[in-house]
Formats: sequence, C-alpha cells, structure tokens
Amino acid sequence: MIQRADFSLADLVPFISWTYFFHAWGFAPRFAAVARQHDCPGCRATWLASFDETERPKAAEAARLYDDALALLRQQAPGRCARGCFGLFPAWADGDDLLLLDDCGHTHRLPCLRQQRVVREGDPYLCLADFVRPLGGPEPDRVGLFVTTAGETGEQPPTPDDYRHLLAQTLADRLAEAAAERLHRDVRRIHWGYAPDERLTPDELLAERYQGIRPAVGYPSLPDQSLAFLLDTLLDFGRIGVRLTESGAMQPHASVCGLMLAHPAARHFAVGPIDRAQFEDYARRRGLPPKVMQKYLAANYTPQTSRP
Repeated sequence: MIQRADFSLADLVPFISWTYFFHAWGFAPRFAAVARQHDCPGCRATWLASFDETERPKAAEAARLYDDALALLRQQAPGRCARGCFGLFPAWADGDDLLLLDDCGHTHRLPCLRQQRVVREGDPYLCLADFVRPLGGPEPDRVGLFVTTAGETGEQPPTPDDYRHLLAQTLADRLAEAAAERLHRDVRRIHWGYAPDERLTPDELLAERYQGIRPAVGYPSLPDQSLAFLLDTLLDFGRIGVRLTESGAMQPHASVCGLMLAHPAARHFAVGPIDRAQFEDYARRRGLPPKVMQKYLAANYTPQTSRP
C-alpha cells in the first residue's frame, strides 16, 4: 500500500544537510559548522574568531548566508513545506534485476547496473541487486520506493533579486532531500520497522550511520534517470504533485525519488564505466533501444572508450 506524508518546516530543519547547501554556494564544509552554533551573538563571535584572519571574511559571509537562508525558510514555509510518498514491495533479486510485486499481483522488473571497476584491490563488483534476497528462496525480501518534493518553492521565474531566487532554489533542493531523510527514518523505525530502536542524532543521520541505504535515481549507484518512469508507475508521483518530463527529469525540480534497501551490508557505491556487453544487456533488460539508452547512460558508457 502506498502511503503519503506531509512535512512542516519544524519536521525538516533537523534533517537539512547544511554541508551540501553551502557546497552549492562554493563554501568548503568547515564553514557549514555555523549551522551548529548557538544563535546568540557571543557564540557567533567565538565561532568567527576560531578562523584564521585570512578566512574570517569568508566565515562572516557564510554566517550571513545562513541567516538569510533561515529568514527565507521562515517566510516561505511556515506550514507544510514538503510532501512525500512511499511503498514497501515484496521483492527478489533476479541476477542484476530487482523484481517488485505490486498490490495487484503484477511483477515489475527494475534492472540495475554492476561495477566493472573497483577502488580497492579485492573489493567485489557491486550491484544494488546484491543486497536483496535472490529469487527462488522460501520467501521474498522487501524493497522500499519513495518520492519527495518541496513543491513549487524556488520554481518561480527569476526576479531582479537574483540572490533571493538562487537562495530559494538551493533551499528547496535541501528541503526535498531533508524530507527523504526524515521519511527514510520513519520507514526504518515504524513502517518497515527493521530498526525500531534506532536513536541517532541529526549529525549521525546525515552521516548515514543507520542500517540500509537510500540510493536515489540518477545517483552513482542508480545512474539511469529513465528508472524514474518505473517508480512513477508504482508510486504515482502525481499524488504529491510531481510529474516527469519526456526525458525523465522531475518537476518540480526540487524533488527526489529512489529505493530503500535494508540489508545490513548495503552501502553506497558508484557504478562507474561499463563496457559494451553490459550496456547492451542492460538496454535489453530495460526494454529500450541502445540509442535511447545511450542518452541515459552517457556518463557510464561511451562507445569509443567502453573498455573497463
């Protein structure tokens, strides 16, 4: 059964990754620590003084950006500021594919890609299907699907105040990701319930110290953006106001979708370059012509340099 969740600003602020927010503005991670400071003038002054004189102006700029971001958040999103929905599906791994069973008894095939290069000697060549119970076992596993959005926040056309418009866009992106983080926590602790006693701090959550992973469509372990169409079929993104363009891009832009996997050994990885054999096999499994598939996997497969 597909379930929906609405989030207020208070729900999401603890789950905002300020490190990624500041990264979008060109700040190094150390400047994001301003978000962990008490907001009294003394604490702010102490934090600024902790920087070398050469970096203090940059730190002051980061502090002003953070203050502006909080002010805009309070102004734009006093009530509900993000929406999400998710479903937990009986699932099996069939080779490098995931098989998901919907409420009507229909099976949906979600193909995955496997690494053909590894970073460290002796590491396995990973595929997301490795973290799901294989077909043929006594009972199915489960796979979660999710979609979250910050709605039209930040979607308005640019105004003479370009700074405010960009601020709204970057905050909307963070709110959509924060909604996914909060939703994933609730799924682990309540809806799926495989980690009912999980009690992690916001920093531990953002460092992904929990069991399982949440790979998003278009990210390194799930790079095929066309998979959003399959997730839309199962979740019906329209129930929270999300639609897909012809290329699979999500609208509103501040939206994210993906999988939830619970295996204790599951970890994030990058698929990286793949060879022609895997590319053609994946296109067959995905049910798309190679020419179309090339568009979605341009970062992973280049015909002229396809050898791993």
